[in-house]
Amino acid sequence: MPHSKPLWSGRFKEPLSEIALKFSSSIDFDKQLYQEDIAGSIAHVEMLAAVKIITAEEGRRIRKALKEITREIEGGHLDLSWEKEDIHLAIERRLTQKIGPVGGKLHTGRSRNDQIALDERLYLRTAIHELQKLIVQLQRVLLYHAEKYFRVIVPGYTHLQRAQPVYLSHHFLAYVSMLERDFERLSDCRKRANKLPLGAAALAGTSFPIDRAMVAKKLGFDGIVENSMDAVSDRDYLIEFIAACSTIMIHLSRFAEELVLWSSQEFSFATIDDAYTTGSSIMPQKKNPDMAELVRGKTGRVFGSLTAILTIMKALPLAYNRDMQEDKIPFFDAVTTTRECLFIFSHILVHTHFNKDRFEEELKYDFLTATDVAEYLVQKGIPFREAHSITGKIVAYAADQKKSMSQLTLKDLKHYSKEFSDDVFDLLDPHTSVERKKSAGSTSPNEVKKQIVHWTRALKNKKLQ
Repeated sequence: MPHSKPLWSGRFKEPLSEIALKFSSSIDFDKQLYQEDIAGSIAHVEMLAAVKIITAEEGRRIRKALKEITREIEGGHLDLSWEKEDIHLAIERRLTQKIGPVGGKLHTGRSRNDQIALDERLYLRTAIHELQKLIVQLQRVLLYHAEKYFRVIVPGYTHLQRAQPVYLSHHFLAYVSMLERDFERLSDCRKRANKLPLGAAALAGTSFPIDRAMVAKKLGFDGIVENSMDAVSDRDYLIEFIAACSTIMIHLSRFAEELVLWSSQEFSFATIDDAYTTGSSIMPQKKNPDMAELVRGKTGRVFGSLTAILTIMKALPLAYNRDMQEDKIPFFDAVTTTRECLFIFSHILVHTHFNKDRFEEELKYDFLTATDVAEYLVQKGIPFREAHSITGKIVAYAADQKKSMSQLTLKDLKHYSKEFSDDVFDLLDPHTSVERKKSAGSTSPNEVKKQIVHWTRALKNKKLQ
């Protein structure tokens, strides 16, 4: 298949083979960057005109043509097939077709190396804004559930074994806190990414008197990447971003796993609406939590993207290397997957109902208040380790007798310690257990209410990047 002579072909005696061109073409995935590429080009050409490297009229013509190309791409009227090599050359080639040789002046003082680094940073800023918006949306859904189910007590788990009674609201708010850290990580990533690489050219800068600070201001950057070699060879911002996405997915996968467990017949703690579950092709009775399972599964994709970008960048010498063309595939996939999972998870939770009666039933037949009994003995003057041992023996006895602790008599308890009296039975009620908590950040009603008030205010005033 014949293809246009590449813009870089002057030094070469033979054209690039079709096989090599197809292998090296990146336009199938980097065409997603067309908006960023054109926005960067417009800022660049406005600077070139301002510092009189090109004339004002040349700048006007280039800017006008670039805006027309944007409309052509969005209308599907510009051929972006693989033989165009990449989005940068495709746009520049179309520019010269439209306005002739003056279009070639756009590339004065820059290289594809700093151009792609700019495009990625612009795309990253938009992605961070979108993800933060979705994080806040999910936090608000969790807060809604925390208010709706306030004072509903559930078994808290460690090692997936029942541990102590906690408010279901407290459980939801734990994820609000996790997501807040995710929000902050993205903000931190943006700070380091929001520096302009354009003007570094290939690696050494340019002899043209360009004004990098002007371009940075036009594009909303906080400054420039000071070292030109670092500007074109750095991909820390992608590594950091995909790592932040991976942490988001860890948090979503943990809650997804709980929804899978809690919606099972064995737990029956939660019911997900039909609209967010699926059936079986052979078993008519099945109602499967597929959306939660897919979130859990897609976590591996984002982890894979992180491994890919780390491996691509490992041991690369300065400055730009063609290996780095492969950075966009894991980058785009991490953005898309994390965005979709945050979006669907909010909808899953909105359409999930938690079984208050089932929680209450489960609290009656367990040893969730054993820690309260141990603390009771400590308050009677018994060292904690001894109190722990005494309580453990009581639990073992009750388990052997197939009784809950509340079903034991005072005589049963006194067999293990004379310090027990009738007041111990008040502690065996899970509601009393949570109400007795005093430490900041605990599952006590007052502390949970404080968290709800705090997050209501914080999320109302949340500012996105």
